[in-house]
Amino acid sequence: MQISLALFLQVSACTLVLAIVLIAWRGRSLRAAIRADVARREALAEQRMADLLRAQADMQGRIAAMSEVFGTKQSEFNHAINQRLDGMTHRIGATITEQTKSTHENLRHLQERLAVIDAAQNNIQNLAKDVVGLQAILSNKQTRGAFGQARMETIVADGLPMGAYSFQPTLSNGSRPDCTIRMPNGSPPLVIDAKFPLEAWNAIRDAGSPEMRKAASQQFRRDLDVHIRDIAEKYLIPGETQEMAFLFVPSESIFAEIHEHFESIVQRAHRLRIVIVSPSLLMLSIQVIQSVLKDQRMREQAHLIQGEVLHLMEDLTRLDDRTRKLQSHFLAAQKDVEMILTSADKLTKRGARIEAMEFEAGPGAADPGHPETPPSVESRTGLLRLRVVDDD
Repeated sequence: MQISLALFLQVSACTLVLAIVLIAWRGRSLRAAIRADVARREALAEQRMADLLRAQADMQGRIAAMSEVFGTKQSEFNHAINQRLDGMTHRIGATITEQTKSTHENLRHLQERLAVIDAAQNNIQNLAKDVVGLQAILSNKQTRGAFGQARMETIVADGLPMGAYSFQPTLSNGSRPDCTIRMPNGSPPLVIDAKFPLEAWNAIRDAGSPEMRKAASQQFRRDLDVHIRDIAEKYLIPGETQEMAFLFVPSESIFAEIHEHFESIVQRAHRLRIVIVSPSLLMLSIQVIQSVLKDQRMREQAHLIQGEVLHLMEDLTRLDDRTRKLQSHFLAAQKDVEMILTSADKLTKRGARIEAMEFEAGPGAADPGHPETPPSVESRTGLLRLRVVDDD
């Protein structure tokens, strides 16, 4: 057992030594392989580094070339951009200048229009005040009556001369109509009333339903009927006023509405000899009355006109006599002128004959070739002798 154990130990020791030797050999081989691999890798890394250095140098050259190209392009690009910016700045400046001028011109026109608008606004405000005043006038019964009377008085005063009308005179029964117009040929005056029941008419306009409109229409019919009867009773006085009177309506539209929707009231007014007139009809009536008054004045002044015509005929007769005398003077002068012209013609002919005569120097100076001496005339002084030469 001891021998076997010793042998086992030796074998184990040998095996262990062998294993250590083997491990050491393998370690040296492994280290050699590792060193070879490391050397190979270092060579490969050095080669790669050299390649990288060459690539880096190449890249640096390319980058330098590209930097130079980019610098040139950048300068050209900057120059082009500067030129475009200068041109754009010039165009923008010119455009801004034109826009500024146009803006100033538009502002000037706008200010002028605003001034016109301000003036129109002032006129509108004044008109609004006038409308408010008119509304206040029309809202009051007394002022509304004064408004209608003022319009009627304006029409009458513009159409007739002074003295042909009278406002608010007093009649024999104590009533005071709004206006009376003097008629021609001594006829009684014509009465005009301007008190129209406008509040009842406004109630018709303001009615919001057919029932209210119907009630307002009936009230207006009653008020107008009462007013027409009052005019007929107060102002139609036999022998003092005309047999008819005018009821003045201060609006053409109201006049048309009355004749269109209140025919019975118009007929009743005609039966009572009351004529409803609008401003245009009153103006037409005033013009007719003015024409009649003018004719009356012409008839009243007819004898004066006849006298003036007689004086005119006398002046015309004297003018005819003086014209005839002047004509006889012209005829005598014309006859004298003709006689003067006849004498002048004779003198001209005698002058021509005298111009055709020849003068002789003395009594013995006759031409020997002409034995016959033509008749001659001695002058009074005896110095010259005229020889008459007959015309061929």
